[in-house]
Amino acid sequence: MAYTQMKIKEEITIPPYEGRSTLLQPGEELVIIDVDGKQVGDFVCFNKNDSNEFVSPVHMRASLSSIRLKVGDPLYSNKRRPLMTLAEDTVGKHDFFFPACDYYRYKVDYGLEDHPNCHDNLQKALAAYGLGEKPVPDPINLFMNNVLDETGDYKLSEPLSKPGDYVRLKALEEVVVACSTCSQDMEPVNGWKVTSLKMQKMASN
Repeated sequence: MAYTQMKIKEEITIPPYEGRSTLLQPGEELVIIDVDGKQVGDFVCFNKNDSNEFVSPVHMRASLSSIRLKVGDPLYSNKRRPLMTLAEDTVGKHDFFFPACDYYRYKVDYGLEDHPNCHDNLQKALAAYGLGEKPVPDPINLFMNNVLDETGDYKLSEPLSKPGDYVRLKALEEVVVACSTCSQDMEPVNGWKVTSLKMQKMASN
């Protein structure tokens, strides 16, 4: 079924410099929309019934033999089980190599004490489901555009996503997911500014 034909059960706006979370049942789908374009979303996912299991980029890279996320790919956990799948993608360029920015990123690299960061945003969002004290896993950085050269070095570039671009994810287990609008406004990661994302929870088929 096409995304445009699906029924929206819940819509959540993620404001700039903040994070939000929601619960998905098996079969439910989540659409994450880049409202204004060029905005990265740091996305994490926990097994609701086992908080020690979560989507793990390092295990995904091993299981997929790739650093590229493609439609149909499972989102593997640290127990090497798929918790979700990528069902639809209008952009085709994301990152699951970088950790979430945190206090130390802005303190060490920019000399800033109080800059918002995705680690804290995700931790606050996950607290709504009793996961605020758990270590924040490395995220899948939706819409992030890191360009690798032939030697394996990279540069941070502006996302390819345009206003209204989205990904659609399907839950395979009961999962708690959280997404933060990437707070980086001193590099081209978000086109030099931070804007909103939307999460739409869709009814199961």
